[in-house]
Amino acid sequence: MAVIDVRKLTKRFGQFTAVDGISFSVSAGEVFGFLGPNGAGKTSTIRILTGLSRATEGSCHVLGEQMTPENKKVRRKIGVVFEEANLYTRLSGRQNLEFFAALYGVKKHRVSELLEEFQLAEAGSKLVANYSKGMKQRLLICRALLADPDLLVLDEPTSGLDLASVELIRGQIRSCAQLGKTVFMSTHSLEEADELCSRVAFINHGKIIAEGDPASLKLRFGQDYLKVDLIPSVPLEEFRQVVDSVQPIKTEQEGRVFSVLLGLSSNELGGKIDQLRTAGRILRIHSQEASLREVFKSVLG
Repeated sequence: MAVIDVRKLTKRFGQFTAVDGISFSVSAGEVFGFLGPNGAGKTSTIRILTGLSRATEGSCHVLGEQMTPENKKVRRKIGVVFEEANLYTRLSGRQNLEFFAALYGVKKHRVSELLEEFQLAEAGSKLVANYSKGMKQRLLICRALLADPDLLVLDEPTSGLDLASVELIRGQIRSCAQLGKTVFMSTHSLEEADELCSRVAFINHGKIIAEGDPASLKLRFGQDYLKVDLIPSVPLEEFRQVVDSVQPIKTEQEGRVFSVLLGLSSNELGGKIDQLRTAGRILRIHSQEASLREVFKSVLG
């Protein structure tokens, strides 16, 4: 049974269609990435998934039941973290969690466990008003996990955070998946989606335009390439003419070092490298696979 099963889901606001007949499913233990530009329909979909909004047409089943704002039984099994840090800033971190633990009927020892897991045990007695953005985000995820939900819905979980908080949160997302929980994640970080997600869907103008596991999407829409790093040994104008002649995917420059990217499927790849060797001293050559960022650019035109 799919944890999330969406069929021909549509959401309209007057004459504007925010979500336009999308269909997808997510299984238990998956980390599913929902990717797209601002205004693509991600937030409207998440609001329907979490019972905060009603679909105009189509169906949305979560944990085997039709999701509606009235379905409190299913909503209790979902942990949600929105991008806004909606915490009680005049309470301490521990008091925030204990308040919601009382609402969910969760024992207080669970609060201490989560504060320890997310490295907030020492900060738990401090007012949330004095927390950094990373600490607030970790506390929000603690709150979402209080009732041990089957489904965790995360909207931009690591946006604008320091590296330590990012790595901690990503580690916790992996742990949730290993425990069989399902994670539905909206993110602008394509590197994060590539690293964490077992499957992703790209949405634009309310429609899903590509879906699959990252590796398959990169093979389908991306291009693997060879990166040649070199320092010019001829006048710059002549060097640029040589680089143009090998028809690179793109070039990059950092200080004196130029990087020339050549498609691995390119004809006469060896000859092109020889041409570059006549114009510069090659420092290194290495292959790189396509990224989700390239897929994103490709599918969105």
